[in-house]
Amino acid sequence: MFNFINNFFRSAEQQSVESSNSSDDGNHKKEKEQKKEEKKYLEKEEPDEVRIGGRPELTEEEVWAMTVDYVNKLKAANADREKVVAKLDKYLEKFNVKKFMKNNPHMTHPDFYMVIFNETDSIVN
Repeated sequence: MFNFINNFFRSAEQQSVESSNSSDDGNHKKEKEQKKEEKKYLEKEEPDEVRIGGRPELTEEEVWAMTVDYVNKLKAANADREKVVAKLDKYLEKFNVKKFMKNNPHMTHPDFYMVIFNETDSIVN
């Protein structure tokens, strides 16, 4: 305190730095250990993989069932348009589950609806 009165040009930041250095060494050691632990976690190499919502991947049977259900809903919505219904029937006949899953690996429920919408949108419109 007396030092501050004699040297009033020193900033408050310099005072706080000096006082923290001279105080408790226990906190300083804890901070170092915490930084080492954080560094250890950051250095671990993990594969970059993002799974939104952690949803499970679809199986072939699920993809086939969902496709049939989706196409049937489209057919019901477009029942008055015979050409569209015929094209949807043709799409369902030619639908290859293995090829569909090969082109879209690791597909979840939301992924399926996005892909199937993109494939059938040109048929409906």
